[in-house]
Amino acid sequence: MPEVDQEVVLSRSFEKVNAILQKHQHNPSNLVGILQEVQEEYRYLPEEILTYIATALGVSPAYVYGVATFYAQFSLKPKGKYIIRVCDGTACHVKGSMGVLKAVREYLGLKEGEDTTPDLLFTVETVACIGACALAPAMMVNEEVYGLLDEEKVKTILERYEEGRE
Repeated sequence: MPEVDQEVVLSRSFEKVNAILQKHQHNPSNLVGILQEVQEEYRYLPEEILTYIATALGVSPAYVYGVATFYAQFSLKPKGKYIIRVCDGTACHVKGSMGVLKAVREYLGLKEGEDTTPDLLFTVETVACIGACALAPAMMVNEEVYGLLDEEKVKTILERYEEGRE
């Protein structure tokens, strides 16, 4: 059996990361931008990629991990293709956002402590405000805002995403 060159295997498995690093000229001062692009590609920041980035930039893995965990925009857990953000700001809360959240979680079959469906199609988050108070209760799916929600509207919206019509 021929000997496997680990460096070649590693570089092939991280081709997309290498392209992102190259685009940013392997400059550690571009770390946030690098992490944003990597997360966009993989929908989260896998631990092995964070270590790889640290090595490629010549910085410690702890530094890269520190940046990745400092900013709320980054996730170390896999996220779904569709990120559902249920607003729980004052206006939404008063108008029933917890009922909307419950309807979303029930429709997706998410148990306590789960926020992403097993098929990685949906991730549910509760956020402080999405700036759509006049549409309370409201939620966003990726960048699309939906308001004046009730259980039936939630079901209809999520069905469209499941079927790929959105």
